[in-house]
Amino acid sequence: MGNAALNMPMTAAEFLAWDSTQTEKREFARGEVFAMPGAEDRHVTASLNLLVALHQHLRGGPCRTYSSDMKLYVEAADCYFYPDVMVSCSEADRARPVAKQDALFVAEVLSPSSAAYDRGEKFAAYRRLPSLKEYLLVDLDSRRCDIFRLAESGLWVLHPFEAGQTLLLESVQLELTAEQLFAEVGPAPGLNPETI
Repeated sequence: MGNAALNMPMTAAEFLAWDSTQTEKREFARGEVFAMPGAEDRHVTASLNLLVALHQHLRGGPCRTYSSDMKLYVEAADCYFYPDVMVSCSEADRARPVAKQDALFVAEVLSPSSAAYDRGEKFAAYRRLPSLKEYLLVDLDSRRCDIFRLAESGLWVLHPFEAGQTLLLESVQLELTAEQLFAEVGPAPGLNPETI
């Protein structure tokens, strides 16, 4: 995961009660609690760009867009996560004030410390959500995106988007240009802006 586990095994219910008293965000995976590192400017900006586009697109309908301040509970995997962005169209979720359980769409903006975990174990946990139809991974350095969609066959299919291509988020029927997603997102530190 890239984050050190805190030495405090607990149940999901114990975590939820404990977490409500904390000032720092932590994720929970099968009894272990993990500290979440702070995000850099580029990460926050890309997340916000996606959040705003989704919020504006879905406003007035049954779906809600949530930022990384809202927990997502994956009961089948015994995990609580803070996705960078998620969408739920569930009436039951609207009544859940602390953690959502029926995300239709989840997005993670990759960082060097979390990329392998977001692509591997975290995605494996997310796939156990019966409601999830689409998972977006945003690579800030390459300006590429990988969208995994649940096909009718029940298999998750990769739809890669190269730098500059318009994204199609089928689960929410939104087209998002690269310019919208990466607006005001600077290059990686030490990277020549002309190479991206």
